[in-house]
Amino acid sequence: MSQLRDVAWPPEPIKTVRLVLRAPAARDRATFVELLASPEVHTYLGGPRPRDELERTLPEVPEQWPGSFVVELDGAMIGQILVRTATEHRRPAAAGKADLGYLFLPRAWGHGYAAEACAAALAWFDDTFPGKPIVLTTQTANANSMRLAAKLGFTEAERFQAWDAEQWLGLRPSTLPSA
Repeated sequence: MSQLRDVAWPPEPIKTVRLVLRAPAARDRATFVELLASPEVHTYLGGPRPRDELERTLPEVPEQWPGSFVVELDGAMIGQILVRTATEHRRPAAAGKADLGYLFLPRAWGHGYAAEACAAALAWFDDTFPGKPIVLTTQTANANSMRLAAKLGFTEAERFQAWDAEQWLGLRPSTLPSA
């Protein structure tokens, strides 16, 4: 697939019924620190990063690269969507495909924001890379993420052990524009 780094970035903000997906900005830095340091957010992701380390090392405008979307609700960041190129070190079956990831603050959980934002990011991906498949990896113990993956159209490609837990790799087949 053509690389995400080759995509014109940032795109125009993507608006959904309740959310805006946009490129990160300096005003998001404190929320990025909160998101990356949250034990709740990182329960299934290997644990949080130390807050003091993040405060020292996070750039003024975090995650400023193609495929990194801030998810905004009523003008405030509530999460992040990541669309990046999967590498073989993660899973050979995923290598070279796009990989969807997401992080949301605990106060945003349970409102359908992740489904709404991920669906918008997937629509952007389909428009930008027509006909290309995308993968998603989550721990099988993360029931909410497993439900979201199914809702978004991902089906199991494989299960594997990593980070002392069973992982699930889902594949969403390519979607070709209708003729």
